[in-house]
Amino acid sequence: MVRIYHNSRCSKSRATLALLEQHVGACEVINYLDTPPSAGELSVLLKQLGMGARELLRTGEVEYRSLGLDDPALDDAALIAAMVAHPKLIERPIVVAHGNAAIGRPPEAVLAIL
Repeated sequence: MVRIYHNSRCSKSRATLALLEQHVGACEVINYLDTPPSAGELSVLLKQLGMGARELLRTGEVEYRSLGLDDPALDDAALIAAMVAHPKLIERPIVVAHGNAAIGRPPEAVLAIL
């Protein structure tokens, strides 16, 4: 089953979901702002994405600045904890398929893992 960590208010997330529906039909939709991933789930997603926690942060969010997340001394565990507490900081959408993950920016980027 293909899974998408989705934010319905985001145009890229909506476009990625529509693309998935065209290519795979039904998929598991996780509205991650309502049901944020745990620290363990985020760690797995980061491994599947092949990136560090800092790369998954939305640096334009108010929380990014107010929490001082630009501090290079913060390790992945601290950044993951911030994303769990403030899921708005997580880049979106994230699609998981066949043990791999991709960020739908642009939406067509997820086709490589389908």
